[in-house]
Amino acid sequence: MDDAHRSGCPINLTLEVLGDRWSLIVIRDIMFGSRRHFRELLQNSEERIASNILADRLRRLVDRGLLTRADDPTHKQKAIYSLTEMAIQLVPIFAHMGAWGRRYLPVSEELSIRAELLETGGEKLWEEFMDELRAKHLGKKLPPETPSVLARLTQAYLDLVARKAKSA
Repeated sequence: MDDAHRSGCPINLTLEVLGDRWSLIVIRDIMFGSRRHFRELLQNSEERIASNILADRLRRLVDRGLLTRADDPTHKQKAIYSLTEMAIQLVPIFAHMGAWGRRYLPVSEELSIRAELLETGGEKLWEEFMDELRAKHLGKKLPPETPSVLARLTQAYLDLVARKAKSA
């Protein structure tokens, strides 16, 4: 057993990588929010992550192999963060976490609509979403005319927000 880890338990090891307060939030924002630059992640954080914490988590996630960092060809001082296959494989975990949160915690309707769709869509939808993420972040090819899961999730959120604004 590697002395750098508390134990070889798979749950412990996963928590050592993802169990801090911000890592999953950063991955969530890249995955579901299509935020790929530091400034987008910082300014659009629902939870208001501090810049030093964001910089640290991005560095850790890159070091752990969940994200890659590449220079942005449009701006020499910007970097583009991409999900790796390891991070894309977290989609089912996000779906289960969202379902659990909807069931047991006081979630907002707007911020839980995507979790509801992922839960009801099940494994088939998760696989479609992971394929879409592979295309976007890893350069894999999707069949032409493949419907966007992310667009469907985003549209459900926007529709709900608009519906609530009309009724207010």
